[in-house]
Amino acid sequence: MMSHGTIKINIKDKAGSFAENKELARKWREEKILPAFKNKKRIILDFSNVEAVTQSFIHALISYPLRELGEDALDMIEFKSCKNPVKEIVLIVIEYSLASKT
Repeated sequence: MMSHGTIKINIKDKAGSFAENKELARKWREEKILPAFKNKKRIILDFSNVEAVTQSFIHALISYPLRELGEDALDMIEFKSCKNPVKEIVLIVIEYSLASKT
């Protein structure tokens, strides 16, 4: 368990109930997620009140860290309050990102 703190990203606050802005996802990845990994912080991706996401949004958000760190990245990320349509997309991206780990 990480003891160096937690970074929480509330997806709906900026991405809305249908998260599709991959530029926003890329910005979060670069400015929040990757620095959190570097500093051994836990990341909570809060999908409360998010009805759906695009695969490109989730890809931009988490694919790179998963390819770089593999399954260890999953120990540092919590996917909170995912509705089934969101969960399905997240699982697809996790699966192919880990399969293409560098």
